[in-house]
Amino acid sequence: MNENEQAGERVEIPRILIAGDRSSSGKTTISTGLMAALNRRGLRVQPFKVGLDYIDPSYHTEVTDRPSRNLDGHLMDRNTVLEVFHHGIRYGGGTDIAIIEGVRGLFEGLEGLTETGSTAQIAKMLDCPVVLVIDARSITRSAAAVVMGYKAFDPDVNIAGVILNNIGSVRHARKAREAIETYTGTPVIGEIHRNDSMNISMRHLGLIPAMEGRRKLDDFDRRIKGIMDIIREGIEIDTILELARSALPMRVPEPDIFVPGATGPNPVIGVALDEAFNFYYRDNLDLLELAGARLVFFSPLIDTQPPEMDGLYIGGGYPELFAPELSANEDMREDIKQMSRADMPIYAECGGLMYLATEMITGKVRSSTYRTADMPEGEYAMVGALPGKTLMGQNRVVSYSRGGYIEKTPIGCQGDTFLGHEFHHSEIIDLPNNTRFGIKLKRGIGIKDGYDGLIVKNTLGVYSHLHAASYRQFGARFVDSCVD
Repeated sequence: MNENEQAGERVEIPRILIAGDRSSSGKTTISTGLMAALNRRGLRVQPFKVGLDYIDPSYHTEVTDRPSRNLDGHLMDRNTVLEVFHHGIRYGGGTDIAIIEGVRGLFEGLEGLTETGSTAQIAKMLDCPVVLVIDARSITRSAAAVVMGYKAFDPDVNIAGVILNNIGSVRHARKAREAIETYTGTPVIGEIHRNDSMNISMRHLGLIPAMEGRRKLDDFDRRIKGIMDIIREGIEIDTILELARSALPMRVPEPDIFVPGATGPNPVIGVALDEAFNFYYRDNLDLLELAGARLVFFSPLIDTQPPEMDGLYIGGGYPELFAPELSANEDMREDIKQMSRADMPIYAECGGLMYLATEMITGKVRSSTYRTADMPEGEYAMVGALPGKTLMGQNRVVSYSRGGYIEKTPIGCQGDTFLGHEFHHSEIIDLPNNTRFGIKLKRGIGIKDGYDGLIVKNTLGVYSHLHAASYRQFGARFVDSCVD
């Protein structure tokens, strides 16, 4: 333990991490159902997600009524992870238990030979008991070998229990349980039988977001309740609580990120939030407020005009699925275009970038790289504040990014550097020769030739998503640009 860890606040918080043996092991539905079941018991549940996912946290937030937070060991050092965690558990008057959902398999990360960016890394940073979800379809005794291998691979990861998913019968469950408990000494604390109702709805970037699901699925609440009931029936929730309460007190550093900024003007920043644009890290919004901003939410889909504001933030999402409605809302598009021309600070990430371009071309899909059933086909006019057209479905980009600002922008100045990530199935085409870029990438794809961040006046549109706990200039830079 280093000096900083010894000097930090001593925190006692029951916590447990739900990890998978692989992607699609069922950890998202199991984690969401567990959170819902604990919330139903009257516990204040603080959810977290390992990695830079937006969609899984939307379900966490839906069932706990608390904003889910992201923890990433590549973008964040240990102290940052601990501070984000501490901010989450103290938010809104505190919490009774923290549930952390892992990402992919327990040991998957940035590279094959290090733990950076993995669920295991976060488990060790938080000194957190782990429950391993195993896809037990068609295996029984072999499940014991899986558990034994995971425990032996890194003994510093405390695998305290196992949940068997995709169980086919009582006999199947009994054989797998006996093998795991006999050979590994690890208790099996849950058995989830195969059940189609455990699926929510899949889409090309993962699950359909909760906000959209509530709008589109007539039985959305029934599906969520069904998952919760399956979890309550199949998992020993009292044992989960015992394991969570076994987590030792932890030391968290003195606050260095989530601290109020200098007093001064309080600009209004409009935030686009609806079914088309809902990919935001809650920490980004919190840090804007701590820097002095007053946030006002609105819908480019439904509202006829944006609110009065000093700056505009348009996050990612699925604008391609709502291209006809976004295009038809001409008054909104024109107002945002005029705001850009009037030099208002505007920052747009990924889906926001696509919305600010001149046009969106949808439906031209390469089936091997893109999977969605509900994207309309056509060419749709967008805001036109930025040059270029968005072409959907020809490329799939999933990558961390690293870069720096080469021009002054609403959120960064020349010399500022960042770590971020990209996740999109679109590209920007038909850019004029005089296109300006604000960012040069050292890692990542960006928009063109290693450049990201289209700039027109004080409008910036990027493919790279930023987490403000890792790019700490974000809040202050954006707020300052709105009061200049």
